[in-house]
Amino acid sequence: MSTDSPAAVVIGDALIDEIRDDAGVRELVGGAALNVAVGLRRLGVDTALIAMVGDDEAGAHIREYLVDHGVRLIETPAPRGSSRAIVQRGSDGEPVYLFNEAAQRRSIRYSEEARTAIAQASLVAISCFPFDVPDEVDALADAVGGARLAIDPNPRSGMLSDRAEFVRGFERLVADTAIVKVGADDAALLYDGDLDTLRTRLRGLGVRAVLATAGADGAILETDAGAVRAPIATLPGRVVDTVGAGDATLAAVSAGLVDGTPGAVEGWQELLDRAMEVAAATVRAEGGLLRTPESLRESERGVHGS
Repeated sequence: MSTDSPAAVVIGDALIDEIRDDAGVRELVGGAALNVAVGLRRLGVDTALIAMVGDDEAGAHIREYLVDHGVRLIETPAPRGSSRAIVQRGSDGEPVYLFNEAAQRRSIRYSEEARTAIAQASLVAISCFPFDVPDEVDALADAVGGARLAIDPNPRSGMLSDRAEFVRGFERLVADTAIVKVGADDAALLYDGDLDTLRTRLRGLGVRAVLATAGADGAILETDAGAVRAPIATLPGRVVDTVGAGDATLAAVSAGLVDGTPGAVEGWQELLDRAMEVAAATVRAEGGLLRTPESLRESERGVHGS
């Protein structure tokens, strides 16, 4: 793997999703930050992932997956081994996660290699980070000081130990952030409020752009240039798995921001419309691997590997 400076760096989680359903048990490489990093690379952005990966069989699978997709891994020690999530479907059809100790007590430290990559990247994305651990937030703030940031708080109830502390840690980082992505679940879990209220709050804290996703109701992107909206994109085929939709949306918007920020509202609309198309393609296959409408069409023609 090349050690050239990546255009984007992603900081957060990498894990194994152990999926249990009527079809049996199977394992997929996942994690929100890993999905975003791989998604960025699949959209043509040179990307590095800073994440905790263990010296175990699960870690070997994660490393191999990242090599296959051309993402440079900058590892942080994993004394408890690799993170794992048992994924089952709730009564409403949505995924329910049970995380192992490594995932619940995940930690990231920043080597010289990591700090150099962060300093030289055009954009640093942060997803599923332990914002409720002050020492982790201190280390993150020190490592990313001055970087152009994209943040998805992506709290998971099975990892969240202190909601109030998570909010404090998250909000400490958001001032002047290039973009923050939040969803309806984030608003409910962290703020006991609706998504519009959270969007207004984040803008008031100095976030330059807020991407608010609301499931079947589509998304709104509020920026200094104005606000734009987009419905869920319509594509052929049925929805198979919504797990990777949010990560795909963040990856697609972040890919569009690597080379700069749109100056006019029309540029933001184009960015959001494309992100919704990418999310719609991603949910038409199992797992969090980003897909595009183009890759779906290639698959239909018998072109594999997407």
